[in-house]
Amino acid sequence: MYKVVRTSRLYEQIVQQIEETILKGDLTPGDQLPAERELAQHFGVSRTAVREAVKALREKGLVEAYSGRGTFITDGTSQAVRQSLDLMVKIGQPEGSNYLADLRALLEPEIAALAAARCQETDLAAMREAVAAMDRAGRDADAFIEADLDFHLALAEAAANPLILSLLDSIVGLLRVQRLRIFQVDGGPQRGQVHHKRILAAMERRDPEKVREAMKAHLEQERADCRDSSRKRRPGRHKAHERISLGKSKA
Repeated sequence: MYKVVRTSRLYEQIVQQIEETILKGDLTPGDQLPAERELAQHFGVSRTAVREAVKALREKGLVEAYSGRGTFITDGTSQAVRQSLDLMVKIGQPEGSNYLADLRALLEPEIAALAAARCQETDLAAMREAVAAMDRAGRDADAFIEADLDFHLALAEAAANPLILSLLDSIVGLLRVQRLRIFQVDGGPQRGQVHHKRILAAMERRDPEKVREAMKAHLEQERADCRDSSRKRRPGRHKAHERISLGKSKA
């Protein structure tokens, strides 16, 4: 039914293909989508991309997800009103990046500590695979970032609380933008990978305090790299703003 997708905007291609199957009548209201892992295998993408696609379909009113039951095709007539965090944290705005960093500093160290106490072997296997995928990715930004997101979402899954996973899912788009910026900073991905391996080592020992400390150090490193990225981007942003203003004046 589906084709393997190979593009930097993976989730949009997944959304397009599922929409086409609905329009053709291959999927009808009440039908259940395959499980997340199965969809990821069908499309040849990471589970992160599948989650984003399902979120986009849900926002369009095409599917509804029920905790513990799965994701089902709807009739498209009822769509919940959802406020997008993307509208609050604008891409490229230094204050938006700070807001995201503050939120993560409050949440992720404690999520990681909880995960250390509750994780199963399958969770650790997912984290190991994500770290290995980042090693393999090298300078391939798309592959590295997808694996990076998979690592953090695997931690959220290990916490064994669906609300925590939903909360992390809600900012995946913002995290992807942040990582794209960090990837442009010299040594940024390599520094991040050092921290990922420290977090994983503490998880392997199931040591909540060490995991908490390792996650805090990782988030501090990412905040510093984001600041460096903002300083490098600022001149270009001023020029772009100038061109936009000139264009508006002519209009």
